[in-house]
Amino acid sequence: MAEQDGGAGAAVDAIALARAYYLEERHQFGCAETVYMVLKAAYGLDDPMDSAAAVALNGGIAYSGGLCGAITGAALAVGMLAERRISSHAAAKRVAREIVADTLEAFREVHGAVDCRVLIGYDLRAPGGHEAFLASEVWRTSCMRQIEFVVARLARLADARAWERAVRDVEAPPGA
Repeated sequence: MAEQDGGAGAAVDAIALARAYYLEERHQFGCAETVYMVLKAAYGLDDPMDSAAAVALNGGIAYSGGLCGAITGAALAVGMLAERRISSHAAAKRVAREIVADTLEAFREVHGAVDCRVLIGYDLRAPGGHEAFLASEVWRTSCMRQIEFVVARLARLADARAWERAVRDVEAPPGA
């Protein structure tokens, strides 16, 4: 039971950090950047405040309305963690893909979609679209819930035992 409590504590801390970054007054960081930085911090990866790899992923990749930035930002961090913890590049890729795919499906089940435009109801690239989105404050409610979901689900992987379970799940034969 303590094992689960430790993972839950890490998720709570990561959610608090995500809220601090994403809801910050200047709204400096988008969804992808926030999740990427928070998970890098949770995982003890280098330069957690460097959001550069995720800056074009917000709004469903360059405001295109595609895959939610919370998921794409998470994919970057999970990939980095897998590369750090698994010596075989091929195995690290397989594990990272499966963890992200599992998160993607759970996200779809909970939120009803995975594409940003569907989730927020705005075309961010249309004239006035981004401004309307900000004014609606959907980002404070819906987007924040989606960020929290992804962070809570994946921050637990910082714990070595949770990571080992996730790797075992990926490596288990189908139907096992």
